[in-house]
Amino acid sequence: MATYTTEIASDKLISDNPIHQRLLKAYIAAKPWVSGKLLEVGCGEGRGVEELLPLAESYIGLDKIGEVIQMLQAKFPGVDFRQAVIPPFQDFQSATFDTIVSFQVIEHIPNDRLFLQEIYRMLKPGGKAIISTPNITHTLSRNPWHEREYTPQQLIDLAGEIFDRVEAKGIGGNDKVWAYHEANRQSVQRIMRFDIFDLQHKLPASLLRMPYEILNRLNRNKLHKQQGKSVVEISHADYPLVEDPAKGLDLFYILWKK
Repeated sequence: MATYTTEIASDKLISDNPIHQRLLKAYIAAKPWVSGKLLEVGCGEGRGVEELLPLAESYIGLDKIGEVIQMLQAKFPGVDFRQAVIPPFQDFQSATFDTIVSFQVIEHIPNDRLFLQEIYRMLKPGGKAIISTPNITHTLSRNPWHEREYTPQQLIDLAGEIFDRVEAKGIGGNDKVWAYHEANRQSVQRIMRFDIFDLQHKLPASLLRMPYEILNRLNRNKLHKQQGKSVVEISHADYPLVEDPAKGLDLFYILWKK
């Protein structure tokens, strides 16, 4: 049986539903740009595979967790899933893919510049990459699983040095979503009152992961009990694609290669 960290939001845990729907929205929002030979970098448990497969001529899904790849191979027979630790992308030739998607991955990559350079290299001329990542403006606490998070402009600047065109958008939220986010913010602030020495920003990430997991899971369960039906009823439709990335809970960028 799979073990779900709060970093890998589950579609099976009710308390994770708002996060699961937010992550699913990236796949749905990406559909107009998906075509041809498709590579997904960081496919996770395959949250969006069914959304993307019908749009692509071919599909390869990469993830670093071998157990997840085995599960996906059993669930989607005949689909090409591979275990890989990246970057670099050693087994992939240049100018291979029409589309590359990578959602909630770049924040985990120590060498984010190399990550984007490799994605650019693997794209065919005229190809595009679609990426998402948390907007640090709306992050509630340090996430010890992340190497870093970005402001909208920071990611525009980084991607703009590598890609020929950057379309910066965001995954936003309606009133229902922002009400949940505000309740979450207030709850996190109550927890953070006890961090009087600001240890979340001073301790090594490795020491913070276990307490982060425990407190984050307790917090999600608490919000589910408090808000009940509203947590269950949030769907991907409640997360609109917005033109201004500053208004997004997540940054959603389309990166083009000439």
